[in-house]
Amino acid sequence: MPYLIGSLIILGVILFWLSSRQRAAAGLPAGRVIFSDHEQWGEVPAPLYDPTFNLTGKPDYLVENERGIIPVEVKSTRMKTAPYDSHIYQLAAYCLLVDKSFGIRPPYGILNYPNKEIAIDYTNYLEQNLIEIIREIHLQERRKNVDRSHHSLERCRTCGFRTTCDQALT
Repeated sequence: MPYLIGSLIILGVILFWLSSRQRAAAGLPAGRVIFSDHEQWGEVPAPLYDPTFNLTGKPDYLVENERGIIPVEVKSTRMKTAPYDSHIYQLAAYCLLVDKSFGIRPPYGILNYPNKEIAIDYTNYLEQNLIEIIREIHLQERRKNVDRSHHSLERCRTCGFRTTCDQALT
């Protein structure tokens, strides 16, 4: 019987250690994972939605801890010197969706790159800029013709509209 109890304790410690390593590899802060867009963590839940801004999104993870509900976005590319604005505003959109969906304003969100993890404060300033961007996007959606917004050959090569675009660079 003492061997069984000792074995169970050792097994528990090993499972806890493996769980901690998996959490760290995913770039998750301490807390309880309440949302995951990855099947390995269980069934993938429906996306978050806010009807006020007609905004839908699925963060990679939502972690609930003593600071609130923290969105975590995992990126596959390495960060060079600073996160892209698009990554920051994507994370801000998830913060907005958490606030609207759960009634809990996240103090920050996390961008997890293969080479670095960055916490981005969800400030009122960031939120207001995000709302302006969302409104501008909705205005642009109503336009019949939208001009190409870049001069990047690579972006044109990988664009889903390349075959029908009259402004393609390729």
